[in-house]
Amino acid sequence: MRAAIFRGPRDVVAGDRPDPEIQETTDAIVRVDLACVCGSDLWYYRGVSPHVVGGIGHEFVGTVEAVGEGVTAVREGDAVIAPFAFSDGTCANCLAGVQTACVQGGFFGNNGQDGGQGERVRVPFADGTLVAVPGAGGVDGATRRSLLALSDVMGTGFHAACSARVEPGDTVAVVGDGAVGLCAVIAARRLGASRIIALSRTPSRRQLAQAFGATDILDERGDAAIEAVLARTDGVGVDAAIECVGTDEAMRTALAVARPGSTVGYVGVPHGIELPVQRMFSRNVGIQGGSAPVRHYLPGLVDDVLAGRIHPGRVFDFETDLEHIDEAYAAMDERRAIKSLVRVGA
Repeated sequence: MRAAIFRGPRDVVAGDRPDPEIQETTDAIVRVDLACVCGSDLWYYRGVSPHVVGGIGHEFVGTVEAVGEGVTAVREGDAVIAPFAFSDGTCANCLAGVQTACVQGGFFGNNGQDGGQGERVRVPFADGTLVAVPGAGGVDGATRRSLLALSDVMGTGFHAACSARVEPGDTVAVVGDGAVGLCAVIAARRLGASRIIALSRTPSRRQLAQAFGATDILDERGDAAIEAVLARTDGVGVDAAIECVGTDEAMRTALAVARPGSTVGYVGVPHGIELPVQRMFSRNVGIQGGSAPVRHYLPGLVDDVLAGRIHPGRVFDFETDLEHIDEAYAAMDERRAIKSLVRVGA
């Protein structure tokens, strides 16, 4: 089969890989229709984080092609969404809604697992991982793109907003204008926030943040951003802050604009972050978040997409096919794209 192959920093190409096969009775083979590039993939692409040579990517939707004899929740021909982590659905962590900490689980595209940017993927623990979408084969292109967004960025943005404890009527600040940050704007609005302050400098991202529900758009960064948010909240800060970048500056900004007694929801993959614990202590500001258990949120988010209540697929503003996967990465790396969609079997 054809698949994206990570060969080293700034070197992701389409190549041949062995077709996946059923290895365990709980496996399924999914034929990928649509995939995409994640902001976290760029950490590998830029050489900031290590990645083994081989398959890459963890966001995909497709059709079940084969199942092991122990699989009961999906069957051949089902249209499915795969969250970026696979999980057994039965361990204590899964039952607590933290499938990314499954004791038997793992992540697509890592540690030798099939990557989502390929024609087919072996999905371990199919019953605990895959979510079937009835009627997905007949939905329009925009809806299919939104369903793809649920495999990671929308679920991750929603996890950030939930971790920040966004409640109806809240004023919320979103730090980060990538696909996750933009989806966090959707999530904050869906949870009832009345005011959403988005930090963004790029015109296309600012426009999309506004379309998703942001009421205030600020282009400042660092200390200037902190001053601007505090100025708009009478010096108190926001009821909930959301950090979607993973850098020290982004975390410092989120913590500084969060009012005393509030929580920062963070989902940016952390790189070089040092928490100001003494300041957090004195202001009673906490942090909550981490690798998003997308599988936990998927059923409700699927309903929202199919009912037309949210449209996260709008974050895809660059599109190519699998043979040009290198262009999908370059477009995001150079910030020419918010998020790259990759047509595989669609």
